[in-house]
Amino acid sequence: MYWDRAAETMDRRDLERLQLERLNATLQRAAHAPYYRDLHGARGAGPLPSLVDIAGLPFTTKADLRDHFPYGFLAVPMEDVVRLHSSSGTTGNPTVIYHTRADIEAWADLAARSMYMTGVRKADVFQNMMGYGLFTGGIGLHYGAERLGALTIPIGPGNSKRQLWFMRQFRTTVVHILPSYALRLATFFAETSIDPRKDLALRIAFIGAEPHTEETRRRIEQVWGIKVYNSYGLSEMCGPGVAFECPEQNGMHLWEDHFILEIVDPDTGRVLPEGEWGELVLTSLARAATPLIRYRTRDLTRILPGPCACGRTHRRIDRIRGRSDDMLIINGVNLFPMQVERTLMREPAIGSNYLIEVHEENFMDRLHVKVELRQEAFEGTLAELEHLAARVTDELTAELGVTPVVKLLEAGSLPAAEGKAVRVVDLRKSGGKGA
Repeated sequence: MYWDRAAETMDRRDLERLQLERLNATLQRAAHAPYYRDLHGARGAGPLPSLVDIAGLPFTTKADLRDHFPYGFLAVPMEDVVRLHSSSGTTGNPTVIYHTRADIEAWADLAARSMYMTGVRKADVFQNMMGYGLFTGGIGLHYGAERLGALTIPIGPGNSKRQLWFMRQFRTTVVHILPSYALRLATFFAETSIDPRKDLALRIAFIGAEPHTEETRRRIEQVWGIKVYNSYGLSEMCGPGVAFECPEQNGMHLWEDHFILEIVDPDTGRVLPEGEWGELVLTSLARAATPLIRYRTRDLTRILPGPCACGRTHRRIDRIRGRSDDMLIINGVNLFPMQVERTLMREPAIGSNYLIEVHEENFMDRLHVKVELRQEAFEGTLAELEHLAARVTDELTAELGVTPVVKLLEAGSLPAAEGKAVRVVDLRKSGGKGA
């Protein structure tokens, strides 16, 4: 049973008292890590008299984790560590996060709490299509599903034919999947004359690891005929299970008994009030091996004001709009790839795959948007296709503030990624500001 009424509906004052108690304990633990010992001194930064005083502490960044690789953030003896997770390190040293056995247990509990909230139960069959290994996306909900007692299939990503075979043979009811792959798999269903509403037992999907729009979520729900829940996590905190949607599907409850959340101005670092969009900053409250204080996630969201109808008191964050370092600057106009996706997914004739290319033409930036259409869209006349291209161009221009070059393509024309979809390619000689 993972409906913890006492923890999930705790009075806000009691929850904040618990946060302050755990925050001060975290600051003491962090003092054992070389990075925080050098930053705050051997006695640490605490105790803090109130939660608002956390704003006086310096931020921790991904660059800090890389610069103090491999043991700068380790706060326990190595013999207490049972696992590490790491980034790829393609841009220098990887970021490494260590876990004690208690850290792993707490993570599994959070994942189970999140999944139970959406309706997953012991009788379910959970097919996990996320990657395993150093990437935390797959293994987090794997442990959560097993903690709930659900039959768990650790199939990993890709190989649509194999995915479908397992779904049909074992009557899979719950899946964990990239949103881009969920749309691609829906195309595979159509090609193989599978109606997921009639031929499969699916009822719930968890999507994450890629920024995606509400329009994308609703399209997946429509095609698959199931409820699709948004989730949020990052390796630096634990992985999936940091924040999760409840059945209201109106923002993700961020588990505040394990994390302190702040929204800050990405440029100034100033803490912003509820409702304002900014960068999510997180502090871990219940982790021993690698406690992180005021970690800048670079993810852009906001705190949704007001209580949730589900009765849980942990505050909700909005879906991730993108990353502060995803922003594209096109001839002085700032825009985010998510704005393109939001516009495209509103158009019924458009399929599941698209690619944004940024070119340099006559010393000016030019945005090209390549869009796959649903197969039936090509059955129309040339005039109808030209009208569709003009309409999509006008809608993107209104959304972005720049006029793109729109190219309509047949389904299957663009590369299909097995992992996270590549949505932006910056081909400018200067490199621009890519995503």
